[in-house]
Amino acid sequence: MHETPSQTPVAPVLLVGVDLGTPHFDTELEELGLLAQTAGMEPVARLTCKRKAPDAALFIGSGKADEIKALAEASGAAEVLFDQSLSPAQQRNLERHLGMPVNDRTLLILEIFAQRARSHEGKLQVELARLQYVSTRLVRRWSHLERQTGGAGVRGGPGEKQIELDRRMIGESIKRTRDRLEKVKKQRTTQRRQRERQGAFNISLVGYTNAGKSTLFNALVKARAYAADQLFATLDTTTRQLYLGDGQGGGRSVSLSDTVGFIRDLPHGLIDAFEATLREAADADLLLHVVDAANPNYPEQIAQVQKVLHEIGASDVPQLLVFNKVDALADSQQPRSSSDHFDLEGRHVPRLFVSGRTGDGLGGLRQMLANRVQEASPSGGASQVPQPHEAHA
Repeated sequence: MHETPSQTPVAPVLLVGVDLGTPHFDTELEELGLLAQTAGMEPVARLTCKRKAPDAALFIGSGKADEIKALAEASGAAEVLFDQSLSPAQQRNLERHLGMPVNDRTLLILEIFAQRARSHEGKLQVELARLQYVSTRLVRRWSHLERQTGGAGVRGGPGEKQIELDRRMIGESIKRTRDRLEKVKKQRTTQRRQRERQGAFNISLVGYTNAGKSTLFNALVKARAYAADQLFATLDTTTRQLYLGDGQGGGRSVSLSDTVGFIRDLPHGLIDAFEATLREAADADLLLHVVDAANPNYPEQIAQVQKVLHEIGASDVPQLLVFNKVDALADSQQPRSSSDHFDLEGRHVPRLFVSGRTGDGLGGLRQMLANRVQEASPSGGASQVPQPHEAHA
């Protein structure tokens, strides 16, 4: 049973994107808008501009800052949201210049993760990432810092004592949270070792957020994992037994895990904090890389997923590309065959076209998984299960 979002007032925000010459710049700020809506905000205006390099003080320069201020006032925006990461100084200077809250993509993703985390582990991971982010921004918008005065002989001026106190409190909180996560990490390691001793073949679903991983996961294992047409619907790793009837004498059972979705510029703090969860992908025998076939930007999304896989040490794990949501493709875009090969970083990786929603292509996916399990097993088989329905108990 999932919580119903409370009816809180929607915050009107102005979206700002700065093209610094990076490839595939999101000129419409479509993804930032989806992130804002996911976090409970309402984009009321958008502004993009080009710069060779960020301005050290304001990121976008004083002239563009004045333009943003005028647009925010005209559109009724109560907050400005940047599609790039801002330094603490840039964020503080922008807030003073604009006279309103300014936040960046990193904080937005952290806020969404904080709203979506359900398990104890997920909440700990998000809390650690948030604490690490806040620890670098102790001097922004904290009104009580201005009221703290230094005593005689104290260097550093007003606010020094309170800032140091806050820094120490946050440092202690980070240490406590890391200690708790370390215990969770050990528990996960124990669970993985148990699966290894049982000879289980481990498969992890990875992919860009909203590629349909959870829908595909539910269709394969008949689970009830939360799935929705929104960014970061799933944060907590869910593992189930997947029964494979390969038609070659006997059923096989493998371990299937649904993991958190990746996204462009995923904050490094989150990658570090979600290490325990992302280890499921790094330690897998096979990755099902799920791609939203109906998204025109899927090549860039594939590249972003590959980037994160490299960062977590999972780039060498064998992959199958699963192009999902073929039911959303126009007739003229439908694939000519149910499977082929895709050039992935110089490797020809098998690709299948499926629909987790309608079930199209899932039979072929099960067959290919069964073949992979049989090839990987020295004895020519994996764990035997008495009855198929036990696979999703």
